[in-house]
Amino acid sequence: MWALQDARLADGSTADVVVEGDRIAQVGPGAAGGVPDAIDCAGKLLLPTFIDAHVHLDKVLIRDELREHDGTLAGAIGAIHERKRRYTAEDVRARARAVIEESVRLGTTRLRSHVDVDTIGGLTPLDGVLAAAADCSGIAEVQTIAFPQEGLLRDPGAYALMEAAVEAGADVVGGMPHWEVDEASQREHVRLCFELAERFDRDLDMHVDETDDGGVRTLEMVADEALARGFAGRVCAGHVCSLAAADHEYAERVIEKCRRAEISIAANPVTNLVLQGRGDRGLVRRGTTRIGELRAAGVNVLFGQDCVNDGFYPFGRGSMLEVALISAHAAHLTTRADLDFALRAITDAPARAMRLTDYGLRPGVRADLQLLPAPSWSEALRLQPMPEKVWFRGRLVAESSVQSVLHR
Repeated sequence: MWALQDARLADGSTADVVVEGDRIAQVGPGAAGGVPDAIDCAGKLLLPTFIDAHVHLDKVLIRDELREHDGTLAGAIGAIHERKRRYTAEDVRARARAVIEESVRLGTTRLRSHVDVDTIGGLTPLDGVLAAAADCSGIAEVQTIAFPQEGLLRDPGAYALMEAAVEAGADVVGGMPHWEVDEASQREHVRLCFELAERFDRDLDMHVDETDDGGVRTLEMVADEALARGFAGRVCAGHVCSLAAADHEYAERVIEKCRRAEISIAANPVTNLVLQGRGDRGLVRRGTTRIGELRAAGVNVLFGQDCVNDGFYPFGRGSMLEVALISAHAAHLTTRADLDFALRAITDAPARAMRLTDYGLRPGVRADLQLLPAPSWSEALRLQPMPEKVWFRGRLVAESSVQSVLHR
């Protein structure tokens, strides 16, 4: 048993936290009394570790090896093809492991990674990410999503590979219906994904409508299928950029369907600010979905890193604190309530999307914690400090210290 004493919580209160084994045993003023191994937090900010529920670990750190392209989603997918053909499991494993390790140092200990499953790379990306997840199992927990980046109907043979990926250990079924060539194919893509998820009893986490075209509306197809099949609370839709460009009548209708189906929305402003709006002149669209309206309707909205130095996004370092800051800019999050929402979008919201029941900062849940050298959440968001300490399953897995001296 050990304890953290005089820690500042996100709501501004101070408390002690007692940890026994891999669980939080007590939270409250004076709870550390009598615990010999109490760490004095001196009012520093204690948070549960962050969750990155939308990332692509198979693609990370390949940017410098790719040909230049036009910066669009299609351009990035095409540029990655040649590199994907040269993937080896060990190559993917090493790159994914590097980003998982850096994510842990920056306060994230749970990740959910989309992994390409297609006839270009086969199951090699999945093999590599699963190996990296096993390598890092002592410091982080990684879920994998079988993701048909190239489509299912557009890429004959991909569906059989999706089946094989789930059988090989992929935790979640992915999809990308808007990438198909017509509406009928999009509907069939959605049906196939739900059929696979139902057959293997998996949740779904799909890329949906990552386009500037407001006429692309596969989100409603996904919501309708979830409602028809009784998949409430088991679907996450990522990006949903076209919703911002769609007419208000459609947006209100589909947002209400998402609420009823308990669909989580993974907004990825850091990447979509870069990818979307490329053809705009003058007033350039932000590329983010209707975060404010989804939030107001009670839809679960989370933020993801999405990409780290790959064909889609040349930046990123696995810092969900950085993701929250950039997302706050994109979504106009400035009030105290807004900043609280930004914190939930990288903690409680992804935990809900992943249906985690052992997450948070309360007695009985897993002791995944981080101590930040800041007096409050708003200051942590502003100053972007590294965590001083990170714990995973009650065990210290990362420490950092920074000393800065100003010479006058």
